[in-house]
Amino acid sequence: MKFLHISDVHLGCTRYQLAESPRDFFDAWVDVLKRYAVEEKVDFVLMCGDFFHKRTVPPETMNYAFAGLSMLKEAGIPIVTIEGNHDQKHNDSEYSWLRSLANWNLVYLLEPSNVDGRIFYEPWDETTGKGGFIDIGRARIFGSHWYGASANWAIPMLTAAIKENRREGAFHILMLHTDVEGHQTHPIPALSIAALSELRSVTDYVGLGHTHKHYEIDNWAFNPGSIEITNISDYRETRGVYLVEVSEDNKVTATHKDEYTQRPFQRIGFDVDHFAAAKDITAAVLEKVRNEVRIAQAGEPAPIVEITLRGRLGLPNSQLEMQKIRDEAKAITGALHIRIKNNSVPVEYAVAEDLDEDAGREKLERRVIEDLIIRDNRYKTHVDEIAEAVVGAKRMVLSDESPEKIAEFLSMKTH
Repeated sequence: MKFLHISDVHLGCTRYQLAESPRDFFDAWVDVLKRYAVEEKVDFVLMCGDFFHKRTVPPETMNYAFAGLSMLKEAGIPIVTIEGNHDQKHNDSEYSWLRSLANWNLVYLLEPSNVDGRIFYEPWDETTGKGGFIDIGRARIFGSHWYGASANWAIPMLTAAIKENRREGAFHILMLHTDVEGHQTHPIPALSIAALSELRSVTDYVGLGHTHKHYEIDNWAFNPGSIEITNISDYRETRGVYLVEVSEDNKVTATHKDEYTQRPFQRIGFDVDHFAAAKDITAAVLEKVRNEVRIAQAGEPAPIVEITLRGRLGLPNSQLEMQKIRDEAKAITGALHIRIKNNSVPVEYAVAEDLDEDAGREKLERRVIEDLIIRDNRYKTHVDEIAEAVVGAKRMVLSDESPEKIAEFLSMKTH
């Protein structure tokens, strides 16, 4: 048995409002399907959440979705999916684009039922186009919902529900969209290793998604990472897909693959300390670009380059020659896009200047929030808890979590 495990396709993602971005995500996804599904003649494809970047899907993005899924259908390769936080249905509706794709027989969308606070599984029903698990050859594949901060609460019920629906001699797979303790890249509470381990008794393979970097746990739980970069802060993370072979005695050989069409990214930092004139900063930045940035290669996607200015700026921000730097850096490198982040600040406000130049937005935000908290004597003994609550709540809001789940998260972090 052979299958492809992908996640976090994020069709429709637009980075920096670039018109080319949605096509980048489509090109990466279709190239993955051609190389590692069709050419490898896999038995099925697992897609573990966040197929779409947003719940509201533009027509162009739906065209991309239909093109890739139709290619698999013509090849006779079924694709099994679950909802992620980006593409889940709204709380007040039973409709979503993933449900529509299932109704059109392009995907199998697996969803367990919740009855009186318990999780139940029902087999896939071809008539209704619904079900919590499906059999494909020797594999019995179980789906799950997006549980967010409640993942630790859900695992015991998922374990019990899978146990009731195991099939003798089958290879049991669970698809789960969640962060896992020790591997998450943002501060929302993750599924603990102890909780995840409860699933060992009922599964042979846990297919993970949500975290945009690849990792595996004990040759049993696998997270491939996103197919493309949704945020430049992730550019150094390894991402890709898993091509998985299962022997007759259920031994798993999972090979991580990252050789397919991807937009290259590069990030460089520049310290503005000790410069008194804007033209000198411009000249020095461009010299660093010449020495460090990879030049666009013919026949390959042109790179996106981010230049971060750091340190103590000795002149007004308005004097910085931002447009000149962008234009000349683009001419030097052939980049698709040059992004300049000005993180330079007057010394009295430089609370985050000691952070590494590759620090993501969340680390910078957290440092600023911590600085604000520590100035208030009422809260300075609880800096970590309050900062984590603020940053975590913000991320949950941006992920369209319900007010009830956000309130539950804040209650957990502040009591």
